[in-house]
Amino acid sequence: MVDRHFPSWFARAQERAGAALKAVSSAIPNDVRAALGWLAEPVAAVALVFTATTAIAQPFYVPSGSMQPTLAIGDLLIANKWTYGYTRFSIPFVTGETPEHRLFEHMPQVGDVAVFHVGDRPSALVKRVIGLPGDRIQMKQGRLWINDRQLPLQAVGSGRDEDGPGETAPGTYFKVAEFIETLPNGVRHPVFKKYRDAPLDDTSVYVVPPGHVFMMGDNRDDSMDSRVGVDEGGVGYVPIGDLIGRASVIVASVDFANARGVWEWPFRLRISRTLNVVR
Repeated sequence: MVDRHFPSWFARAQERAGAALKAVSSAIPNDVRAALGWLAEPVAAVALVFTATTAIAQPFYVPSGSMQPTLAIGDLLIANKWTYGYTRFSIPFVTGETPEHRLFEHMPQVGDVAVFHVGDRPSALVKRVIGLPGDRIQMKQGRLWINDRQLPLQAVGSGRDEDGPGETAPGTYFKVAEFIETLPNGVRHPVFKKYRDAPLDDTSVYVVPPGHVFMMGDNRDDSMDSRVGVDEGGVGYVPIGDLIGRASVIVASVDFANARGVWEWPFRLRISRTLNVVR
């Protein structure tokens, strides 16, 4: 669905920009204005780059292991902002409440790996979209149920789970069970399972409210996601207006946790992860 009406926050941004430009223009003397004309081309180039990195796509760094094995600690990914449309988080210097609708709005799909904000937290987060408005989500004995249906889970052996900053052994890799989970729309993705009887293995039923999505990390026992409320350190139900974009590609990856300093980062590049598509 595409919202054909510009949201109020976008209209406010246009008004503020127009007023600011008019005020600045009237205050500039003619000779200074002529000199600025010579700078039009380089300024336009800078503006184009700025627009591309803020309204089309934006890089984000992954500092934790909640999305392992899909995303590794130290991945640098690109999020496409046009996938879901635009909100105040997509355009710089626009503040205010989370909007009910987005500009050129498109609903996320179950299985998307999305970047989003949570309340007033300064850093963006990245997790997988598991539920849409009206969906019923529950964990039973470590298995995910959506709309009263247990999702297929295929064991594929083991994977390497890395402890991140703030964990018991930063930079240390541990062998954990790996599975392939199939979502109701057919999307298949890997999950890590570190423990038996983990705290979030059994939950009540979550009913996703209108205008929100339910997010979960692929590293199921190491993710404070929509299964945990915001006041308890999780993300709760995420308003669709808080989505920034869909993670699309990993442009680089550095195992910084095992580097003794920045000078070692070039030797800790994970070449095998470069330009991997995020699925």
